[in-house]
Amino acid sequence: MPTLQIEHRVRDYEAWKQAFESDPVGRQAGGVRSYRISRLADDPLHVLIELDFESLAEAEAFGDRLRAMWSNVGERLGLERPTARVVEHVERADY
Repeated sequence: MPTLQIEHRVRDYEAWKQAFESDPVGRQAGGVRSYRISRLADDPLHVLIELDFESLAEAEAFGDRLRAMWSNVGERLGLERPTARVVEHVERADY
């Protein structure tokens, strides 16, 4: 399952979360099947998001849509140095 990993700092987590919840890029319509949000333990303004997709093409297309949005409104949303990359999970084990 391809995952789009997104990472950036935010100026205000609550404001960012509200924007995330408003879903300006259309996660479900864009093929997102599930997501996870994490923050660094020592820096709660550093956000990591993982979006899971059924196909590599969907993940890459959504990443392109995100980058376009960041170039238009990233600063207004308080994003600092947003990055996104697609990874493919190859193995998992639970203990």
